[in-house]
Amino acid sequence: MLKMTIFLAIGLLCRAPILSADDYVLGPDSERRAGVPQGKVTKYEWTSKIYPGTVRDYWVYVPAQYKPDHPACTMVFLDGGTFVTETGSFRTTIVLDNLIHKGDLPVIIGVFVNPGVVIPAARETQGRFNRSYEYDAVGDRYPRFLLEEILPEVGKLYNLSTDPNDRAISGSSSGGNGSFNAAWSRPDGFRRVLSFIGGFTNLRGDHIYPSLVRKMETKPLRVFLQDGTQDVNVHSNQELFLALQHAGYDSKLVIGTEAHNSKHGSAILPDALRWLWRDYPKPIAKPR
Repeated sequence: MLKMTIFLAIGLLCRAPILSADDYVLGPDSERRAGVPQGKVTKYEWTSKIYPGTVRDYWVYVPAQYKPDHPACTMVFLDGGTFVTETGSFRTTIVLDNLIHKGDLPVIIGVFVNPGVVIPAARETQGRFNRSYEYDAVGDRYPRFLLEEILPEVGKLYNLSTDPNDRAISGSSSGGNGSFNAAWSRPDGFRRVLSFIGGFTNLRGDHIYPSLVRKMETKPLRVFLQDGTQDVNVHSNQELFLALQHAGYDSKLVIGTEAHNSKHGSAILPDALRWLWRDYPKPIAKPR
């Protein structure tokens, strides 16, 4: 009983709404709608130098409203293959089409990046998946990969804004860790973070973020966190959120009743994106 009381007290302190399973349905913003122009998605492959020996797929979504003479905002999605497919849980490109069409979001080019795979030396050998090394690591290596390799490559084809206020990054599970790390390590590259069921535990040092948030000079960031009461990582999200609030960051934590899955996150994706990009183009302020 004492443990449950403590948990509920933390939830109230975090001001995190507890949603029921009945709320986890995809709304109209996640469905194709008549009269809404569809963006274009193109698939590419990339061999990295920052992560030598790795090859990965990535996809670029360009909304119908994009105009080459106006720099577009950019949003990067880790585990890109999961987020880009229209038949998956998130249906991200459909959501972007609908919200951009309604004016709820600015014109955003989506960059959906898969983790790297080390090609096996022989046919009978399985490739080595580099996901944890990229997403769970603390430091600037992964954001440098995005800022020095992927985004410049996309920038050869499309007019991307270089203003960090115009850039967001998102991911799920370890991808949520990697998204927060990218913005925390390189706020000159990303200012908006959307993390679904992130696990800010001691995988490769991610448990250090709450302490860093409390102790280090503040940065101009906006952070949206989501998790569920049945997820073993939920307490780590609460701890990070409390640290963000303590330091004065523009941050939000939404807790549902699910476990480590995308059912809740996909249902709230449209509202999370609206919150993340609200008041645009007003710059995200550094907490005082």
